[in-house]
Amino acid sequence: NKPTGEEENTCRPFLIDRLAALPRLKVIVTLGDVSRRSILRTLGYPGTAIPAGHGVEGKVGAYTIINSYHCSRLNTNTGRLTPEMFEEIFHRAKAALED
Repeated sequence: NKPTGEEENTCRPFLIDRLAALPRLKVIVTLGDVSRRSILRTLGYPGTAIPAGHGVEGKVGAYTIINSYHCSRLNTNTGRLTPEMFEEIFHRAKAALED
């Protein structure tokens, strides 16, 4: 249920173009570990530059990266990710924009 490394590499140019099209972008919320690793690699950092985990936050270049568990049914049905947890991530993203 996860993309292969080849699929991630194939999509990376599209992500690079999207980032270039958003020059005022300051905060990136990653939804799941694949997203976290992919954005870090796209920005030229190792996939481990910011640790995995819900709520983990870090600065990478000009961006604040905030990790969230992926909002899949597996995570929401089991309570690993609650609506309150997910909402808090976006409150933090908004607050980071105000800094």
